[in-house]
Amino acid sequence: MTEQRVTIDFADGIADVRLNRPDKMNALDPPMFSGIADAIDRLAGMAGLRAVMLSGEGRAFCAGLDMASMAGGGTGLDIHARSHGDANLFQHVAWGWRTLPVPVIAAVHGIAFGGGLQILSGADIRIMAPDTRCSIMEMKWGIVPDMAGYALWRTTVRDDVLRELSYTAREFAAEEAQQLGFVTRLADDPRAAAMTLAREIAGRNPQAIRAAKRLANLAADAAAGPILAAESAEQAKLLRSPNQMEAVMANMQKRPPNFTD
Repeated sequence: MTEQRVTIDFADGIADVRLNRPDKMNALDPPMFSGIADAIDRLAGMAGLRAVMLSGEGRAFCAGLDMASMAGGGTGLDIHARSHGDANLFQHVAWGWRTLPVPVIAAVHGIAFGGGLQILSGADIRIMAPDTRCSIMEMKWGIVPDMAGYALWRTTVRDDVLRELSYTAREFAAEEAQQLGFVTRLADDPRAAAMTLAREIAGRNPQAIRAAKRLANLAADAAAGPILAAESAEQAKLLRSPNQMEAVMANMQKRPPNFTD
């Protein structure tokens, strides 16, 4: 993993992931792209993982593309290459959070511009500080959002709103971001709120949480028939499993559950 760009601290089933280029407001240069992709790959195989919290060090979550870095030659990668399943590298750093098997909670502050807004949109739940500034910034540079934004926003942001913001690149505040669907809720201390939520999720049946995320991901694309069949299949695997029985007993005995991964 590119340690200087992304850090991961793991404890009690929760991975605390931080974009770590604070001097540049975590702007996306080639090492940052590689660092995020490596972090996602590491998390995908992490034993005992139950939830992920994603945030940025310093004054901002992510200021978007480091235009100076890209103007100097960029990455040299073929954007048509599907290097990460359905996605290229640039799309993977946002879409990859959606593909992780456990819930991802983004804690956002300062600035979320361009690629930064797309990265946070890959999270299952997005908690933002009230003074955060947001923008689908790409049109300012004469380009379009191409880091999985359209695939992620289609389930949260109304079509005409997305068109307006993409065409104009106008800046909008956190309260509007929540109203429009980019953000789940606001919190004065988004990291603290995200960690509280992560701990709550980590205390639930981990197999049921993963099943719920699979169903939520499927609901974005599939017709009713496959979704209904998937619900039944997931439930059949959970019923009378050790962790499901532990959830029942813990509730009946009014004690904390003791789940196994």
